Amino acid sequence: MTPALPRLATLVCAAMLALAAPLAQAQGLFSPVIRVNDMVITGYEIEQRAQMLRVLRAPGDPIEVARDQLIDDRLRVEAARTAGVEPTPEEVQQGMEEFAQRANLSREEFVKALAQQGVAEQTFRDFVKAGVSWRQLVQAKYAGRVTVSDAELDRALSGAGRGSNIRVLMSEIIMPAPPAQNAAVMERANRISQSKSEAEFSSFARQYSATPTRGAGGRLPWQNLTDLPPVLQPIILGLAPGDVTDPLPIPNAVALFQLRAIEETGYAAPEIGAVEYATYMIPGGRDPKALAQARVIASKLDRCDDLYGIAKGQPEEVLQRVTLPPSDISNDIAIELSKMDPGEVSTTLTRNGGQTLMLLMLCGRTLKLTEDADREQLSLGLRNQRLTSMSDSFLAELRAQARIVQK
Repeated sequence: MTPALPRLATLVCAAMLALAAPLAQAQGLFSPVIRVNDMVITGYEIEQRAQMLRVLRAPGDPIEVARDQLIDDRLRVEAARTAGVEPTPEEVQQGMEEFAQRANLSREEFVKALAQQGVAEQTFRDFVKAGVSWRQLVQAKYAGRVTVSDAELDRALSGAGRGSNIRVLMSEIIMPAPPAQNAAVMERANRISQSKSEAEFSSFARQYSATPTRGAGGRLPWQNLTDLPPVLQPIILGLAPGDVTDPLPIPNAVALFQLRAIEETGYAAPEIGAVEYATYMIPGGRDPKALAQARVIASKLDRCDDLYGIAKGQPEEVLQRVTLPPSDISNDIAIELSKMDPGEVSTTLTRNGGQTLMLLMLCGRTLKLTEDADREQLSLGLRNQRLTSMSDSFLAELRAQARIVQK
């Protein structure tokens, strides 16, 4: 009997080691991977959300999207609870049913389909609960502030033309003109406006323009006429190719444009109903230090929401985010926005007599609506657009203020 004891001990140790490996792996899977304020996100949750995203064929890297979504979900649920918003189990179940209906399935069928792909029902439930909590919070927080007047509906309906089928090819020169230099810059602008050729105008652009296009002689790509600021559209239409506009005074600068070509297309570009943009103010105007700071900030930006993190802890007036119809946007900002796509940044403009550099970012454009739109549906659509914009901004603020630690 005695010789068998060592063999038995060896077998027991081997069995314990075999059990310890998956146990340690399981413990690691349920260990915190991300901390969001006082909340944690485990590796298991990330893998489960990623697998659900794969099943739903969501775009992007599933793991990275899952991490971002779970961080946002933690912030949504925390903000809702702080405000006293907590959806009932019945409301969450209804949300699950509504989501399943998008795939033409019942809740039970959808849960079963997810389970067959390795996604637990609780993963789906948590996803829906975060969405329902956020929707209820946004409704409670902002719904009373969002109104659509009859005048706004009338403008949206009556102004919904087909747009323009004209596009233009232009060159630009925008010269800084702080108060002390305004007269000299205006005199130079008058000389430039007499340019008789594209080569001459381009030479002036390389020498004097403050825009990124100066290296290309001020040349801009083709633009739809409707993308230009309203004040500029009739001016450009009044030019013949080769002509230059009169100097156009804008805050702390003077602008000139040369028409290089104009053409009609078979496509009528829709008119823009509203433009959303953000401005971030940097002391120092166009001095090298301020411009360098602007370049560093721009390198960190993908969308306007990112600016909330940059401006955290600074005075409220440093960052402004607005949505305006094109006719209500100041000419200098409108000119810059007309050249930009959503997410792009400009550092051409200044304020405060040239002492403050403006980092301008285009958030997005909203097209005008068609005249045959149902008035009630139109009102609901405008309300939902504004609620979405407010909720996105609120979530961005929560992210900027949160303590987020990722492993």
